[in-house]
Amino acid sequence: MRVDQGEEMSEDEDRSLPSDLGGDAIAESASKTRNCTGCSGDVTGSGSAENILHNVLENVLHFLTSRRDRNAASLVCKSWYRVEALTRSDLFIGNCYAVSPRRVTSRFNRVRSMTIKGKPRFADFNLMPPNWGAHFSPWVAAMAKSYPWLERVYLKRMSVTDDDLALLADSFPGFKELVLFCCEGFGTSGIAVVASRCRHLRVLDLIESDVADDEVDWISCFPEKETCLESLIFDCVECPINFEALERLVSRSPSLKKLGVNRYVSITQLYHLMIWAPRLTHLGTGSFSTSEAVVHGESEPDYTTAFAACKSLVCLSGFKDILPDYLPCIYPVCANLTTLNLSYANITPEQLKPVISHCHKLQTFWALDSICDEGLQAVASTCKDLQELRVFPVDAREDGEGPISEVGFQAISEGCRKLQYILYFCQRMTNAAVVAMSQNCQDLVVFRLCIMGRHQPDHKTGEPMDEGFGAIVINCKKLTRLAISGLLTDRAFNYIGKYGKLVRTLSVAFAGNSDLGLKYVLEGCHRLQKLEIRDSPFGDGALRSGLHHYYNMRFLWMSSCKLSRQGCQEVARAMPHLVVEVMRSDEEIENDIQVDGMEDHVQVLYMYRSLEGPRDDAPKFVDIL
Repeated sequence: MRVDQGEEMSEDEDRSLPSDLGGDAIAESASKTRNCTGCSGDVTGSGSAENILHNVLENVLHFLTSRRDRNAASLVCKSWYRVEALTRSDLFIGNCYAVSPRRVTSRFNRVRSMTIKGKPRFADFNLMPPNWGAHFSPWVAAMAKSYPWLERVYLKRMSVTDDDLALLADSFPGFKELVLFCCEGFGTSGIAVVASRCRHLRVLDLIESDVADDEVDWISCFPEKETCLESLIFDCVECPINFEALERLVSRSPSLKKLGVNRYVSITQLYHLMIWAPRLTHLGTGSFSTSEAVVHGESEPDYTTAFAACKSLVCLSGFKDILPDYLPCIYPVCANLTTLNLSYANITPEQLKPVISHCHKLQTFWALDSICDEGLQAVASTCKDLQELRVFPVDAREDGEGPISEVGFQAISEGCRKLQYILYFCQRMTNAAVVAMSQNCQDLVVFRLCIMGRHQPDHKTGEPMDEGFGAIVINCKKLTRLAISGLLTDRAFNYIGKYGKLVRTLSVAFAGNSDLGLKYVLEGCHRLQKLEIRDSPFGDGALRSGLHHYYNMRFLWMSSCKLSRQGCQEVARAMPHLVVEVMRSDEEIENDIQVDGMEDHVQVLYMYRSLEGPRDDAPKFVDIL
């Protein structure tokens, strides 16, 4: 079940501005100075009156489910600040270093669900040295003491050890959900402890995580009696599993709705799992190639009938090691599918078209660029309700040639007018196609166009891609996330700063021609929260232009730009509550290498707001200014 490693969490989570508790610094200050009638300490009156007001407020705040609304409520006055903390059960920490576990547990003491993010997103592209940090250990230790009723933990890009998982499993008797997204540091031993000790476990999802093979049969560690499992995803576990134990587990999990298996589960074994779980809504197929039955000369099971029996299936993914001859097996479920993820399936347009022709309800589609423009044209003609499209490259070609181009891109814009999210890797593009996308799909919330290769212009006119990206921010009024690439001048950044008023996340690669471009963005995009820049010509002047806005952002990442250590130091001095980290590679540290002949050149800059100040676990390649 492929997950785009560049992808953040849901857009709903990003809508909460101070979601990493950065807003609580404001709240603490406001609570000391701002009062309102009826708040504790504001008026004289009996304790019973205060209790009544407190109870009423508590009941009202229970109806606030948005983090943005809750953060706003906590700023009203002291009483609201206290009651909001007492009624919040779901916490989201957007940066594990923005706030300490001690501060969190001292304010919020009724937490049942915790989401924590660690490394910045560019860590997924090997732009950050390993062992940078983002350790779960201090968090789970604090939660074990303060949150006995914790039920759910969602971790993203965190370093998690087997001991952390053991402590989690032993500390929360009612624990129900564990999701580890792009995490590392643990193995099958840690997962085995969770499986054996969390008796009420409903969700165990391991997504794009690096799981070490400890040669432990973790599947057999689940309770022998009927389980509460509703979701089990382990497609990233790159080691064989005990299939007999998995089959027994599925058979005694009547509530199982989501199942994602790894490549060591064959299509024949998948058939047996589907027989036991006909009520699945989400299925990650694992391997989809020649079965043991064929190898041993036996007759194969009727896979088509098994899929036809899964009448609730709405999401299909996986298809690792795919043999296209088996694709017709999924035809019976295609009519009900809303999500189809073929991002591991290297298939041709001819193989895709018979599948996609049945998928009239499809809303989310992921694929490799092996489907070519022809495959995208088939999607455009069939999937009129498509809301999300992601097209990944089979390999990172930078020669200007490739199987998809502006042809498939424009076909999608013309056929899928409900599109809200697009991630599109290609080798060539035109301004005209991007302008057409902006005009045809004005509900776009996320637009991520990755033109591979450095500084690629409009391949027909040779002009910069300024007008295309300008049209996106002008015509798509709902846009909150934008990724830009290709040959871009300061004009494109001027468009973004002038019209991208709702943009919260901006990713820039190989773009721009002077400091003025970044200045346009930092001065114009008032809601910007996350800014990621790599291999662009922005220097100290561009960095200083954002001093007025950095406290309002979650983070800024810049790598392979034109920053100096002195320029970064100036920002650190001017903004003492901002953590400014500069990083060097291991080779640079060992050999004292001077990059590009400049002694104070900064290869990687990572800045983030924090209520705690510099962290105390920085490795030797990280200098905190």
